[in-house]
Amino acid sequence: MDTPKSQWYYGQKPRSMMPPPVTFRLATRDDLPAIVRMLVDDALGNEWDRYDEPLSPLYYEAFQAIQADKNNELVVAQSGDEVVGVLQLTYIPGLLFQGGWRALIEGVRVSSTVRGCGVGSAFLKWAIARADARGCHLAQLTTNKLRTDAKRFYERLGFQATHEGMKIPLRRAQKI
Repeated sequence: MDTPKSQWYYGQKPRSMMPPPVTFRLATRDDLPAIVRMLVDDALGNEWDRYDEPLSPLYYEAFQAIQADKNNELVVAQSGDEVVGVLQLTYIPGLLFQGGWRALIEGVRVSSTVRGCGVGSAFLKWAIARADARGCHLAQLTTNKLRTDAKRFYERLGFQATHEGMKIPLRRAQKI
């Protein structure tokens, strides 16, 4: 049966395709396979990430380091029993802004099964509120210049492109 166009409003999926309510929580080690699958299910991420069974020990080592650092949180979005989103929040102290803290939002992924359902918007709004509650004066993120849809998405949420970011690959990146 065809879905009437009126249900496809602003890229939203019809109610029958909407996921169950989404909750946000700290990731566990058991979430890593689902997280890595989302990283790989990406036009750019699949260039440097790999999903193998078993997962590379490098993912588990990175997870341990994130979990051990009180200024890092790996957060998942969960719908029913399924992990449908992931992001990393890093809290950075600084001298600027009179010793102000900022939150860096990285590695944002939403499962292709729920894109367009509002999960990403709710997830980013949750992350911003969490950073604010933690006392951060600023939340920032970067997105690859090739991700024009992502850039528009972040701008709709209030993010502004105020700086030009620069990166340089280091030796570890060249080995991967």
